Amino acid sequence: MAAWICATCGVQFAENAEPPHMCLISEDEREYVGEKGQQWTTLAKMHSDGFRNVIRDHELHLTGIGTEPSFAIGQRPLLVQSKEGNILWDCMGYFGDEAIAAIEQRGGIKTIAISHPHLYGSMVEWAEHFDARIYLHEADRAWVMRPSERITFWSGDTLPLTSEALLLRLGGHFPGSTVLHWKSGANGRGCLLSGDTIAVAADRRWVSFMYSYPNMLPLPASEISRIRAAIMPYDFERLYGGWFESIVVEDAKNAVIRSADRYLRALGM
Repeated sequence: MAAWICATCGVQFAENAEPPHMCLISEDEREYVGEKGQQWTTLAKMHSDGFRNVIRDHELHLTGIGTEPSFAIGQRPLLVQSKEGNILWDCMGYFGDEAIAAIEQRGGIKTIAISHPHLYGSMVEWAEHFDARIYLHEADRAWVMRPSERITFWSGDTLPLTSEALLLRLGGHFPGSTVLHWKSGANGRGCLLSGDTIAVAADRRWVSFMYSYPNMLPLPASEISRIRAAIMPYDFERLYGGWFESIVVEDAKNAVIRSADRYLRALGM
């Protein structure tokens, strides 16, 4: 029996003798199936194929964990280190010795919180190893491919994880798409960890908001206006997207507001 991993989206499925016939996440119009068709792997095969984890400290108490060579959509989870218990923000498919050692050195994981289904990765594998709890918004329950008693589905628009970390459901990309507001980040000026619920653009003074990134499907103006209003009460100097280089280093809240306004103007609103 193996817990198969989709090579396109990086999400791990429940254990089975044979791989699933399809990946519902990749078949959805927000993702895609590659030109070679549906491909599957496992953690054991990725280890034997030479994959490894890459660790980078972004700032005090915030560590990025990536994969080399790049796998699936190439995301980079973030470990938020706190005296109230560490939080792993977002996840990925490969989970190896380098990640285990780095996380253990920094105090383990108490909580896993994930922005949306494309970044579920091997979340149950991580949770079992570190005896952690997973928090997902209930609006995205249908996209969980490996059910587990470790998963807590939360509802509403906000959920405090610690006195310094708050989950905010913004929707848009997925109905349950979530960001994490970490108010002690950036030397107390605040950080927003956004996955691609709010995506950092190539010009990192700007961000964007999309229904599908690979298929270039925009969100409607009503969703952008709602997201803009929902984020307005929270202060943050820095924004971390879901990839190593996707960082708005300064003035990030204004970048989000400016970008939402630009998006709305482009739609003629």
